[in-house]
Amino acid sequence: MSAGSEPDEVLDCRGQRCPLPVINLARRLPDLPAGAVVRVLADDPAAAVDIPAFCRMRGHEFVAAHPDAGPAYDVRAQGRAPA
Repeated sequence: MSAGSEPDEVLDCRGQRCPLPVINLARRLPDLPAGAVVRVLADDPAAAVDIPAFCRMRGHEFVAAHPDAGPAYDVRAQGRAPA
């Protein structure tokens, strides 16, 4: 995803408190194709720490934070590990 490009999907988690934005992101990512970018809109201050940490723990790529856009966080879905 290059600067200025749009995400494949937007997940609106505004008004949700920790840990709900991460839980909703975790539920949505398995349904996305590998490489798809989801933008999480989350106004809970904990999301700025929780979403990047979730990505590191689960092998997804934390692409960018957009503090002035909601704030928003872009995450690139990784494919599932082979069974």
